[in-house]
Amino acid sequence: MRSILLVALAACTTAHSEPGHDRYTAHIQALRERLAGKKLRATIRIEEPFVVVGDSTDAALARDAQTVRWAADHLEADFFAKRPEKILDIFLFHDAHSYEQGVLALTGEAPDTPYGFYSKATGGLYMNIATGGGTLVHEIVHPYVEADFPNAPPWLNEGLGSLFEQSAEQDGHIVGRTNWRLAGLQHAIARGATPSFDTLAHRGANEFYGDDSGVNYAEARYLLYYLQQKGLLHEFYRAFRAARAKDPSGYATLAATLGEKDMAAFQTRWEAWVGKLVFP
Repeated sequence: MRSILLVALAACTTAHSEPGHDRYTAHIQALRERLAGKKLRATIRIEEPFVVVGDSTDAALARDAQTVRWAADHLEADFFAKRPEKILDIFLFHDAHSYEQGVLALTGEAPDTPYGFYSKATGGLYMNIATGGGTLVHEIVHPYVEADFPNAPPWLNEGLGSLFEQSAEQDGHIVGRTNWRLAGLQHAIARGATPSFDTLAHRGANEFYGDDSGVNYAEARYLLYYLQQKGLLHEFYRAFRAARAKDPSGYATLAATLGEKDMAAFQTRWEAWVGKLVFP
């Protein structure tokens, strides 16, 4: 395996202290030993604050590392004032079988999603990269939220992750696009099966993640998508982060950012707006 130190592809305006190169040297040495002990072969690249590990070709890793660099630079520039302090490993497996076997070898447990996930406990992001780069960008969001906005509610954390799982660059900024979650949300709206924004914002982890329908994810995503489309998302995130002690759910900050006194009436208008969105 070889280690490549890359220069950022785009300027980062976020204030942070760069991790010392010695940290990465020691980290990669320990990582090599860990991989060798698990009989896993891989190529390694540094994309601060991540170490990207791929089990495919150098060309494939270079391509996927560009996605990591692009996402990290744009997320830092637009949202996050703090980087993760800990060096995090991104493991990219080339197909479903290598993903399942690699996750089991590295964590001792089989993955519970076929796409990928972030584990705070292990300091790793594990991806079946054959499913595309959307999950990769989604999961990159989570350690940034963890560092920049401690104890952010699930709706914000997953809403941002889901927003950027289908993303592009517009005028130098990262933006979310409509994606596969739209159809499920539109069907839920038609059935009257969406929670109020008040309920969504106040849902704890058990309630939010315990719903297997995907409605919580989709509603959070398209609420943030609405803010983005109205030019309010950056303002909302920063205002919510500043007010998190007195407004831990973000609901009051959301209403204030929108300038809405009647959030039920706003949700009705939002649902009509969502109904007109299309994907692809």
